[in-house]
Amino acid sequence: MTRKSLYIAWGALIGLSIGSTLLTADAIWAQWPAITGIAVLLLAWQKARIILTCYLGLADAPTWRQGFDFALVVLFLLMLGLYLIPQWV
Repeated sequence: MTRKSLYIAWGALIGLSIGSTLLTADAIWAQWPAITGIAVLLLAWQKARIILTCYLGLADAPTWRQGFDFALVVLFLLMLGLYLIPQWV
């Protein structure tokens, strides 16, 4: 990893954090809590992928990255289900 790619990853993490903050702080999105929750989970998922790929060095280990990506997808789907089930019941 070069220093430039770490700065780009850091900028992407800041951008995603600002996006999730704006989603949860804006009163307009409060009308659609399911969409807001899904969007925040997607942003968190992308942040986790950036951290694993760039900062933990999984960009250099594609097999490990695929395993962690699979685990993140399973975790994301589990959290999405736990978030959406109470809203439908």
